[in-house]
Amino acid sequence: MSLYEKLQKIKYVVFLWFRAIRIKFLLASVIAVTNGIAISYWKTGDIDLGYALLTYFGIMCLHISVDLLNDYSDFKRGIDTNTKRTRYSGGTGVIPENLINSRLIYCAGIIFLILGGLTGLYFVTIKGIVILILLTFAIISIYFYSTNIVNAGLGELFVAIKGCMIVLGSYYIQSNIIDLTSIYVGIIVGLLSAVVLLVTSYPDYEADKKSGRRTLIIIAGKENSVKIFIAIVIVTYGMIIGGSINNIIPIFSTIGLLSIPFAAKAIYKLRRYNDTPQLVSSMANSILYSRICGLLLAISFII
Repeated sequence: MSLYEKLQKIKYVVFLWFRAIRIKFLLASVIAVTNGIAISYWKTGDIDLGYALLTYFGIMCLHISVDLLNDYSDFKRGIDTNTKRTRYSGGTGVIPENLINSRLIYCAGIIFLILGGLTGLYFVTIKGIVILILLTFAIISIYFYSTNIVNAGLGELFVAIKGCMIVLGSYYIQSNIIDLTSIYVGIIVGLLSAVVLLVTSYPDYEADKKSGRRTLIIIAGKENSVKIFIAIVIVTYGMIIGGSINNIIPIFSTIGLLSIPFAAKAIYKLRRYNDTPQLVSSMANSILYSRICGLLLAISFII
């Protein structure tokens, strides 16, 4: 095998693993950490760069472990083989397409969980019980996410709480306190994550239902889930406006409203959930709405 062929093979393997860890969805956790750090900067005018980088590393490891273990669980239950994959839903496809062995995906998921856990334990030793509580919740819920949590229709709630806790933990590591602003922003970031999971559950509806999984969309129904989506968007923007008016967050945080066109388009397209191209467009715009709003919120704390 020539050097060029070896490099191409390495490139292909790297691409497969990037696909397996759903690298494009990691931005959600990056945004959550960034908001926690940005709040600390807004409050104190300073950040600990070493702590910040280690926080990003630990949280990304935990996020990757969720996705890998979820892929493994869905494959074992036959969900991935029965669902129609899109760019934003239906799993990564690396296991059912025999691109990566399922056992290897599981082992990688556990390794990333351990790496994230060890990073968290380091912060426990220097920051104490608050980080221990957040870390314990994270590890337990990550391991049971794909079975007990999702099956109980609590996936969106878990994602919302996870997003909130990432903000709280990132802020606490920098400042050693948890205050109203961090809790408030944590809720907003959590809601932004929850809407993405809700809309990306639509294409999996039939496969999830057939496998006995009880996701929120199955429990509430497709039409009611559209109403839940709209309600979450309204509450999110309401919190941004209300928080800015009441000085809980900076007045500049209203720049998050610039994401409204994406939210509006996501809602418009989601109402046509039986049309696959329209649904895919809704998912794309939901992700844009979530990421842009979250990033603008973080930026508002440092301008």
